[in-house]
Amino acid sequence: MFLSWRKSKLGFLPKLKKEHLPGVDSGSEIVIPSHFLCPISLDLMKDPVILSTGITYDRESIEKWIEGGNFSCPVTKQDLMSFDLIPNHTLRRMIQDWCVANHSYGIERIPTPRIPVTPYEVNDVCSRIAVATQRGDSKRCSELVGKIRNWARESERNRRCVVNGGTGIVLAASFEHFAGVSIEKHVGLLEEILLVLVCVFPISIEGLSKLGSADSLKCLVSFLVGKNLSPKQNAVFVLKELLLVDQRYVDSLAAIEGVSEALVSIIREPLCPSATKSSLTAIFYMILPSEISEKMTMKFMELGLVSQLLDFLVDAEKSLCEKALGVLDGICDFKQGREKLYQNALTIPLLVKKILRVSEVASEYCLSILLKLCKSGEKGEDEARVEAAQLGAFQKIIVLLQVGCGGDMKDKVTEMLKLLNLYKDRLDCIDSSMHFKFLKKSF
Repeated sequence: MFLSWRKSKLGFLPKLKKEHLPGVDSGSEIVIPSHFLCPISLDLMKDPVILSTGITYDRESIEKWIEGGNFSCPVTKQDLMSFDLIPNHTLRRMIQDWCVANHSYGIERIPTPRIPVTPYEVNDVCSRIAVATQRGDSKRCSELVGKIRNWARESERNRRCVVNGGTGIVLAASFEHFAGVSIEKHVGLLEEILLVLVCVFPISIEGLSKLGSADSLKCLVSFLVGKNLSPKQNAVFVLKELLLVDQRYVDSLAAIEGVSEALVSIIREPLCPSATKSSLTAIFYMILPSEISEKMTMKFMELGLVSQLLDFLVDAEKSLCEKALGVLDGICDFKQGREKLYQNALTIPLLVKKILRVSEVASEYCLSILLKLCKSGEKGEDEARVEAAQLGAFQKIIVLLQVGCGGDMKDKVTEMLKLLNLYKDRLDCIDSSMHFKFLKKSF
């Protein structure tokens, strides 16, 4: 079945043509009645609603129109006196009957849409969750959280309504309360709350402060080190969001046993790309300059993070590559980190290869790491310069300068060119686009 178009007295109407279907002649056609089509999307309406001007639209299309800042009717151009959308049940039943009558053409009956949740309903459930939390009624709280989860999953409109209703802070407060009472006793409820919290992000600063409390962090780390994949994925996402907002949570996290091991294990044994990105982002913020950054960096290196990231970079996609390079750049600020990079055969070839191959951000990180390795004044400095020059780093950095870079990036490019200029004419270049077939990975 495919969609074609035929001109008629009513204009252009979609025409469905069916081929090679049992019981129907090849080439038979069916035209969708014009009043079944949304005036905006020109598609068959799934949830027809009437606007204040009396024109019927598909709910999804007209909601996008209004949310885009349009306050007039798309057909009549009249200003909207009200934004209320009234379900057109009669037309919806006609569309459903038409779908059933043409089932042999492969047309499926549109499901009866659920009534969208209202802000009043969201506020009412949030109030009940707050009361149930104060009473310590975990069973009632679980029922209400499940209701919010179902609303958020039904449609994007419902999810926005749930988010705008302040659900995040209520759920965060409930999470903090039951985590403080007993993680083992309320583990099911806490996992359910965490699942819904991930759906309603971003949440307010007040809500994040409750998730960043000692009890909440302890619970999040317990999920992070656990074996259940869904809570682990949700926990690392929330930890990443906390560190994005305020680095003060680093000190609290560092004091909890097992968090470093859990973050590295997510990179070593990926759950999904989003979890890996969250883990890399969390590590990046944990090693940023602070009173405990050196301690955290040493801990991550002891867990084999450097070699793991280099192996990971060989075929990582753009976003993951940028985040991994950002972490390596932070590790390079410490002498022990540079020593680890000098010792790995993949370091210089990977850094040179990624310049101009991934993104501007990745190129900047690669250049920053190379510069730190080539002007450290340490034992591996000369070898790093020679290898970078052999792999064509000088030529790539020249191109980087030509395509345009400003500020700190330009200063780094100039400094790196000066360091490599001594070697560019005395060494034979090696094709840096090779697939590292002669290099051994650390595993």
